Amino acid sequence: MKRHKKLVDERRNQLLYELSLTPGIKVEELAGRLNVSPLTIRRDLQYWEDMNRISRHYGGATLVETFQQSCNVSDAKELRKNAIAKKAAEFVEDGDTIFINTSSTALLILKYIKHKRINVITNNANAIFVQKDNLINVLLTGGELREPKESMVGEFAYNNLSRVSANKAFIGCSGISAQVGMTTAVLAEVAINEVMLRQCTGPRFVLADGTKIGHNHSFVSSAISKIDYVITDQSAPLEAIELLKDKGVKIITVNVET
Repeated sequence: MKRHKKLVDERRNQLLYELSLTPGIKVEELAGRLNVSPLTIRRDLQYWEDMNRISRHYGGATLVETFQQSCNVSDAKELRKNAIAKKAAEFVEDGDTIFINTSSTALLILKYIKHKRINVITNNANAIFVQKDNLINVLLTGGELREPKESMVGEFAYNNLSRVSANKAFIGCSGISAQVGMTTAVLAEVAINEVMLRQCTGPRFVLADGTKIGHNHSFVSSAISKIDYVITDQSAPLEAIELLKDKGVKIITVNVET
Protein backbone atom coordinates (compact mmCIF):
# COMPACT_ATOMS: atom_id res chain seq x y z
CA MET A 1 0.00 0.00 0.00
CA LYS A 2 2.82 2.41 0.87
CA ARG A 3 4.54 1.70 -2.46
CA HIS A 4 1.28 2.25 -4.38
CA LYS A 5 0.67 5.61 -2.68
CA LYS A 6 4.20 6.76 -3.48
CA LEU A 7 3.73 5.89 -7.15
CA VAL A 8 0.42 7.76 -7.29
CA ASP A 9 1.84 10.84 -5.53
CA GLU A 10 4.84 10.95 -7.89
CA ARG A 11 2.60 10.64 -10.95
CA ARG A 12 0.29 13.41 -9.74
CA ASN A 13 3.21 15.73 -9.02
CA GLN A 14 4.62 14.95 -12.45
CA LEU A 15 1.26 15.86 -13.97
CA LEU A 16 1.43 19.31 -12.33
CA TYR A 17 4.92 19.77 -13.72
CA GLU A 18 3.76 18.88 -17.24
CA LEU A 19 0.90 21.38 -16.93
CA SER A 20 3.38 24.07 -15.86
CA LEU A 21 5.46 23.38 -18.98
CA THR A 22 2.53 23.11 -21.40
CA PRO A 23 -0.59 24.99 -20.24
CA GLY A 24 -3.74 23.52 -21.74
CA ILE A 25 -2.08 20.22 -22.67
CA LYS A 26 -4.62 17.59 -23.72
CA VAL A 27 -5.48 14.48 -21.73
CA GLU A 28 -4.22 12.14 -24.44
CA GLU A 29 -0.80 13.79 -24.56
CA LEU A 30 -0.53 13.74 -20.77
CA ALA A 31 -1.34 10.03 -20.83
CA GLY A 32 1.44 9.47 -23.35
CA ARG A 33 3.98 11.46 -21.37
CA LEU A 34 3.19 9.70 -18.10
CA ASN A 35 2.70 6.27 -19.68
CA VAL A 36 -0.77 5.72 -18.16
CA SER A 37 -4.31 5.56 -19.51
CA PRO A 38 -6.43 8.65 -20.26
CA LEU A 39 -8.83 7.44 -17.55
CA THR A 40 -6.04 7.59 -14.96
CA ILE A 41 -5.15 11.12 -16.11
CA ARG A 42 -8.77 12.23 -15.75
CA ARG A 43 -8.87 10.86 -12.22
CA ASP A 44 -5.65 12.71 -11.35
CA LEU A 45 -7.01 15.91 -12.87
CA GLN A 46 -10.13 15.52 -10.75
CA TYR A 47 -7.93 15.12 -7.67
CA TRP A 48 -6.06 18.37 -8.37
CA GLU A 49 -9.25 20.20 -9.28
CA ASP A 50 -10.69 19.21 -5.90
CA MET A 51 -7.51 20.64 -4.33
CA ASN A 52 -8.03 23.93 -6.26
CA ARG A 53 -4.68 23.51 -8.02
CA ILE A 54 -5.98 23.32 -11.59
CA SER A 55 -8.86 24.47 -13.77
CA ARG A 56 -10.25 21.81 -16.08
CA HIS A 57 -11.64 22.46 -19.53
CA TYR A 58 -12.71 20.33 -22.46
CA GLY A 59 -9.92 17.90 -23.24
CA GLY A 60 -7.36 19.24 -20.75
CA ALA A 61 -6.53 21.59 -17.87
CA THR A 62 -4.38 24.54 -16.76
CA LEU A 63 -2.86 25.49 -13.42
CA VAL A 64 -4.91 27.89 -11.31
CA GLU A 65 -3.24 31.30 -11.42
CA THR A 66 -3.28 31.76 -7.66
CA PHE A 67 -1.53 28.41 -7.26
CA GLN A 68 1.13 29.41 -9.80
CA GLN A 69 1.77 32.63 -7.89
CA SER A 70 2.00 30.87 -4.53
CA CYS A 71 4.52 28.20 -5.51
CA ASN A 72 6.90 27.79 -2.60
CA VAL A 73 10.63 27.06 -2.65
CA SER A 74 9.99 23.32 -2.74
CA ASP A 75 7.80 23.64 -5.85
CA ALA A 76 10.44 25.72 -7.62
CA LYS A 77 13.13 23.21 -6.71
CA GLU A 78 11.07 20.36 -8.17
CA LEU A 79 10.66 22.31 -11.40
CA ARG A 80 14.43 22.76 -11.65
CA LYS A 81 15.12 19.10 -10.88
CA ASN A 82 12.67 17.89 -13.50
CA ALA A 83 13.95 20.29 -16.14
CA ILE A 84 17.54 19.15 -15.53
CA ALA A 85 16.54 15.49 -15.63
CA LYS A 86 14.55 15.98 -18.83
CA LYS A 87 17.55 17.56 -20.53
CA ALA A 88 19.83 14.75 -19.30
CA ALA A 89 17.46 12.15 -20.75
CA GLU A 90 18.11 13.61 -24.22
CA PHE A 91 21.66 12.20 -24.03
CA VAL A 92 20.47 8.63 -23.43
CA GLU A 93 20.40 6.52 -26.59
CA ASP A 94 18.90 3.16 -27.44
CA GLY A 95 21.19 0.38 -26.24
CA ASP A 96 22.94 2.43 -23.56
CA THR A 97 23.93 1.13 -20.16
CA ILE A 98 23.99 3.98 -17.66
CA PHE A 99 24.99 4.55 -14.06
CA ILE A 100 22.69 6.58 -11.77
CA ASN A 101 23.68 7.28 -8.19
CA THR A 102 21.53 8.16 -5.16
CA SER A 103 20.61 11.58 -6.55
CA SER A 104 16.86 12.22 -6.71
CA THR A 105 17.44 14.49 -9.71
CA ALA A 106 19.38 11.83 -11.61
CA LEU A 107 16.70 9.25 -10.87
CA LEU A 108 14.07 11.48 -12.50
CA ILE A 109 15.78 10.79 -15.83
CA LEU A 110 13.91 7.48 -15.97
CA LYS A 111 10.60 9.33 -16.37
CA TYR A 112 11.78 11.02 -19.54
CA ILE A 113 13.36 8.13 -21.43
CA LYS A 114 10.81 6.85 -23.93
CA HIS A 115 10.94 4.01 -26.49
CA LYS A 116 14.59 3.16 -25.84
CA ARG A 117 15.90 -0.17 -24.63
CA ILE A 118 18.49 0.63 -21.96
CA ASN A 119 20.06 -0.82 -18.81
CA VAL A 120 20.20 1.30 -15.67
CA ILE A 121 22.63 0.33 -12.91
CA THR A 122 21.89 2.22 -9.72
CA ASN A 123 22.37 2.14 -5.95
CA ASN A 124 19.18 4.15 -5.50
CA ALA A 125 16.50 1.84 -4.06
CA ASN A 126 13.83 4.42 -4.98
CA ALA A 127 14.24 3.26 -8.58
CA ILE A 128 11.62 0.59 -7.90
CA PHE A 129 9.00 3.32 -7.32
CA VAL A 130 9.64 5.35 -10.48
CA GLN A 131 7.16 5.09 -13.34
CA LYS A 132 9.18 4.28 -16.43
CA ASP A 133 9.01 2.87 -19.92
CA ASN A 134 8.79 -0.94 -20.02
CA LEU A 135 11.93 -1.07 -22.17
CA ILE A 136 14.05 0.22 -19.28
CA ASN A 137 15.82 -2.55 -17.37
CA VAL A 138 16.89 -1.60 -13.84
CA LEU A 139 19.70 -3.41 -12.02
CA LEU A 140 20.15 -2.60 -8.32
CA THR A 141 23.64 -2.82 -6.82
CA GLY A 142 22.50 -4.24 -3.50
CA GLY A 143 24.39 -3.28 -0.37
CA GLU A 144 23.70 -1.67 2.99
CA LEU A 145 20.45 0.33 2.79
CA ARG A 146 20.82 3.82 4.23
CA GLU A 147 17.81 5.98 5.06
CA PRO A 148 16.29 8.46 4.46
CA LYS A 149 17.68 8.51 0.90
CA GLU A 150 17.26 4.74 0.44
CA SER A 151 20.79 4.56 -0.90
CA MET A 152 22.70 1.28 -1.11
CA VAL A 153 26.30 1.65 -0.03
CA GLY A 154 29.13 -0.30 1.54
CA GLU A 155 31.50 -3.04 0.40
CA PHE A 156 28.81 -5.20 -1.20
CA ALA A 157 27.58 -2.37 -3.47
CA TYR A 158 31.15 -1.30 -4.24
CA ASN A 159 32.27 -4.80 -5.23
CA ASN A 160 29.27 -5.32 -7.50
CA LEU A 161 29.88 -2.02 -9.27
CA SER A 162 33.54 -2.90 -9.72
CA ARG A 163 32.52 -5.88 -11.85
CA VAL A 164 30.42 -3.95 -14.38
CA SER A 165 30.77 -0.97 -16.68
CA ALA A 166 28.46 1.59 -18.26
CA ASN A 167 28.90 3.81 -21.28
CA LYS A 168 27.36 6.86 -19.57
CA ALA A 169 27.06 8.06 -15.99
CA PHE A 170 24.55 10.51 -14.54
CA ILE A 171 25.63 11.57 -11.08
CA GLY A 172 24.04 14.00 -8.64
CA CYS A 173 25.99 15.80 -5.94
CA SER A 174 25.74 18.10 -2.94
CA GLY A 175 28.07 20.62 -4.53
CA ILE A 176 30.54 21.12 -7.37
CA SER A 177 33.24 23.72 -7.93
CA ALA A 178 36.25 24.17 -10.18
CA GLN A 179 38.55 24.46 -7.17
CA VAL A 180 37.50 21.35 -5.22
CA GLY A 181 35.55 19.13 -7.61
CA MET A 182 32.35 17.19 -6.96
CA THR A 183 31.43 16.85 -3.30
CA THR A 184 28.85 15.09 -1.16
CA ALA A 185 27.55 15.50 2.37
CA VAL A 186 27.49 11.72 2.95
CA LEU A 187 30.80 9.92 3.45
CA ALA A 188 29.37 6.48 2.62
CA GLU A 189 28.49 7.66 -0.90
CA VAL A 190 32.01 8.77 -1.83
CA ALA A 191 33.33 5.32 -2.77
CA ILE A 192 30.18 4.51 -4.78
CA ASN A 193 30.39 7.74 -6.77
CA GLU A 194 34.08 7.15 -7.39
CA VAL A 195 33.62 3.62 -8.73
CA MET A 196 30.73 4.66 -10.99
CA LEU A 197 32.86 7.35 -12.56
CA ARG A 198 35.84 5.00 -12.87
CA GLN A 199 33.79 2.21 -14.47
CA CYS A 200 32.15 4.56 -16.97
CA THR A 201 33.62 4.20 -20.46
CA GLY A 202 31.89 7.24 -21.96
CA PRO A 203 30.69 10.71 -21.00
CA ARG A 204 30.14 11.49 -17.33
CA PHE A 205 27.38 13.94 -16.47
CA VAL A 206 26.89 15.76 -13.18
CA LEU A 207 23.34 16.98 -12.54
CA ALA A 208 23.24 19.95 -10.18
CA ASP A 209 20.76 22.78 -9.77
CA GLY A 210 22.09 26.32 -9.52
CA THR A 211 22.29 26.29 -5.72
CA LYS A 212 25.00 23.61 -5.86
CA ILE A 213 27.27 25.27 -8.42
CA GLY A 214 30.33 26.86 -6.83
CA HIS A 215 29.62 25.32 -3.44
CA ASN A 216 31.48 22.56 -1.61
CA HIS A 217 30.51 19.96 0.97
CA SER A 218 32.51 17.83 3.37
CA PHE A 219 33.61 14.91 1.19
CA VAL A 220 35.15 14.96 -2.29
CA SER A 221 33.72 12.33 -4.67
CA SER A 222 35.60 13.33 -7.80
CA ALA A 223 38.23 15.65 -9.18
CA ILE A 224 36.81 18.07 -11.71
CA SER A 225 39.02 16.52 -14.41
CA LYS A 226 36.83 13.37 -14.35
CA ILE A 227 33.64 15.30 -15.18
CA ASP A 228 32.70 15.87 -18.83
CA TYR A 229 29.36 17.70 -18.52
CA VAL A 230 27.43 19.65 -15.90
CA ILE A 231 23.71 20.10 -16.46
CA THR A 232 22.29 22.93 -14.37
CA ASP A 233 19.72 25.74 -14.49
CA GLN A 234 19.91 29.46 -15.15
CA SER A 235 20.21 30.34 -11.44
CA ALA A 236 23.79 29.02 -11.32
CA PRO A 237 26.39 31.74 -10.52
CA LEU A 238 28.02 32.89 -13.75
CA GLU A 239 31.48 33.22 -12.20
CA ALA A 240 31.40 29.63 -10.93
CA ILE A 241 30.19 28.46 -14.34
CA GLU A 242 33.05 30.20 -16.13
CA LEU A 243 35.58 28.61 -13.76
CA LEU A 244 34.18 25.17 -14.56
CA LYS A 245 34.43 25.92 -18.28
CA ASP A 246 38.06 26.94 -17.79
CA LYS A 247 38.67 23.44 -16.43
CA GLY A 248 37.29 21.90 -19.62
CA VAL A 249 33.83 21.01 -18.33
CA LYS A 250 31.00 21.45 -20.82
CA ILE A 251 28.07 23.33 -19.28
CA ILE A 252 24.47 22.72 -20.30
CA THR A 253 22.01 25.23 -18.87
CA VAL A 254 18.25 24.77 -18.85
CA ASN A 255 15.86 27.67 -18.45
CA VAL A 256 13.17 27.12 -15.85
CA GLU A 257 10.21 29.40 -15.23
CA THR A 258 9.57 29.09 -11.52
